[in-house]
Amino acid sequence: MAEPGHRTRFFDHRLPPLYAGRHTITVDHTVTGDSRVGSDLLPSRLDQVFEVRQPRLQLLPEDVAACYPLPGGQGEYGQLLPHITLTRAAFPWLYMLGGAAEGAPWLALLVFRAGELPEDLHAVGEVRVSTAAELAAGQAGPGRPPVFDPQLYEDEREMTVTSVLVPGPLFTEICPTTYELGMLAHIREGGPPDASRVVGTDPPPDEDDLKAVLVSSRFPSTNGMQVAHLVSLDGFENYLDNKTPPPDEGLRLISLHSWAFTSIDDGKIGFSEIAKQLAADPEPLLRHRSLPDSSDVPLALNMLRQGGTVLPQNLESGEATVGFYRGPFTAAPAPRRPQGRGLRLESAGEGLVYVEELGLYDTGHAVAFSLGRGLALADSEFRSALLAFRKAARQAARRLLAFPELNALAEQDAAAVAGTRVAQRAFDRLLGENGPLARTLARPGSDLKAAGRRPAPRTASPPQLSSTRLRSAVADTSTRAVLAAAVQSQLEPVRTWLTRLTKLEMMPFGHLVPYEEFLPQESLKFFHVDTGWIHAAVDGALSVGVGHALDADLNDLAREMRGIPQAASGVMIRSELVAHWPHTRFTAFSKDKVIRPLRQQILGEDLLILLYPNVVDRFALAEPAQGLHFGLNDDTTELRSLVDPVGQALGDFPASGGYCQFLRPGGRDVLDIKNRLAPALAAAHGVRELSSAQFALQMVRAPLLQEFRPRQAHSGGSAEPTEGTL
Repeated sequence: MAEPGHRTRFFDHRLPPLYAGRHTITVDHTVTGDSRVGSDLLPSRLDQVFEVRQPRLQLLPEDVAACYPLPGGQGEYGQLLPHITLTRAAFPWLYMLGGAAEGAPWLALLVFRAGELPEDLHAVGEVRVSTAAELAAGQAGPGRPPVFDPQLYEDEREMTVTSVLVPGPLFTEICPTTYELGMLAHIREGGPPDASRVVGTDPPPDEDDLKAVLVSSRFPSTNGMQVAHLVSLDGFENYLDNKTPPPDEGLRLISLHSWAFTSIDDGKIGFSEIAKQLAADPEPLLRHRSLPDSSDVPLALNMLRQGGTVLPQNLESGEATVGFYRGPFTAAPAPRRPQGRGLRLESAGEGLVYVEELGLYDTGHAVAFSLGRGLALADSEFRSALLAFRKAARQAARRLLAFPELNALAEQDAAAVAGTRVAQRAFDRLLGENGPLARTLARPGSDLKAAGRRPAPRTASPPQLSSTRLRSAVADTSTRAVLAAAVQSQLEPVRTWLTRLTKLEMMPFGHLVPYEEFLPQESLKFFHVDTGWIHAAVDGALSVGVGHALDADLNDLAREMRGIPQAASGVMIRSELVAHWPHTRFTAFSKDKVIRPLRQQILGEDLLILLYPNVVDRFALAEPAQGLHFGLNDDTTELRSLVDPVGQALGDFPASGGYCQFLRPGGRDVLDIKNRLAPALAAAHGVRELSSAQFALQMVRAPLLQEFRPRQAHSGGSAEPTEGTL
């Protein structure tokens, strides 16, 4: 079964060949074998000291791939763990923290709330700016600075650094331990599914798609301003793992990157609740809810049920009555449209369908014709293009029939109709080896002089072409194809405009959905598209400027829109999801194949329309991913398999008690990963310990996937909602 796919893999870390800092190479000699060779003949032990330098004071803007929550964003972030993604996959592991195990980064992402930072009480991201030399000398402001090892190099001393003052007790309460630092950092590889990958294999990572991710262990508050700082812990090893309490003056940490956001709790329901509410609608089709759904209902009720409504109608005779109106969207496949006197409608009156049983007219196609004509009259560019196309087509048709040579070439050479090659061929014959010009130049001069001047032969004027003959030629399929090719440049803008019309882009919404009850607030509706209604609108647009029956016949050239798919069904959503989650993913299926929309457009603030070339039998909407986030879904996470199939959902975790049981005491909403959460997750999987990549897999907050499976879609019944995660 076709599903939207995405490939994401997690790796623990990327350890450098050599950490940044001072290293020593020692060379010594040992003599074995011939004792006559004295050791005094060999050089003594040699120690070579060298340093590996890596950036430690600044992070360039291009080094940051993404932050979440978004800088300056507002949302319900109380159950999300902020994180930052870095483009350089090895950056968090360039330095080795003293006393930490391999895999622990030298960076931490700390989240602060309003009122916690003395120099940024409003949590808007204020920092202290100084040089590296001033920071090392304690001149950047209060707070103990880092102890640089190795000392600052000369080219580092004047570098600009930003720092933040963190009170000692606050640092102790929210800073991860060295073990937790390793669990909160990993490398991610993400991309589209790899079709060449064999199930069960583990291909090497794509170096161009690897990014480092650092996650905070603290949840933001449910309301108020927050600021996240990516800080360097290099030089503060003594204050990690509760080895030494931080000084009363606090610590001045280098902030390599920071951003602020606002967490709100406005009492509104979230994405999952709205999606479930849409799926619970007992009437998923675009029609009246209150009318009975049965074959025994009267004809009038059935017409209303399938998407019609009753509106006032003024007859051409002047009488005022009422009539049924139905737009192009129907709950069931629409009947074939009336064809009038031919294959097209030539007036709005031909689109009226008299319902004898009710004594009323069905005006849907008549209104469509009038609407298409009105839209064409209102567009001066389209009117000019339409008239220019007809003029060129008339001239091409007359050339085709008036000149026998063109007529003979018509079926195989459309360019000949425009007269571009006939002249070339005649000129080639004149200049040819046995042509008239060559024969004349071969005669003696006396013969040419004696021949005198020969009168030009008189040719009969081309016969007058009757309108009947022209219309017969245009009606011929092969001739019409040649004409269309001959006037391609004039025909193209006409077809482009008509394509927009067939996608209903210019239609007033009241003509599409004539009754508001069809589409109430917080609803998702499926519908069929009546192609007859759309063709009637096209007929109306092409009726502009028709002064002769030949003009109406030439309209068939524009009406033949081969290669342009026509809408067969669609979905309309009127919901807060459209207004507040603009990046929601929509996927439609027809017989388990994904189909792409011909049109996807937001109308107003909360209304989305999607048109598809096939009948939709399954539809899914997914919460905007914006990359993978970390956090909770309603106070739980999704336990995911650590073995093939890796990532498969195994159920909610924890089964009871909520996530509050995994927090550190003190009320700061900080996860106790080392002593509580990591052991509990390992026990749930039956393993001794999780790696950082496995831990990240458990903490991913998967976006919601809500599926709609209409029972007897488009002909009655209700939707069968299914829920899942991407």
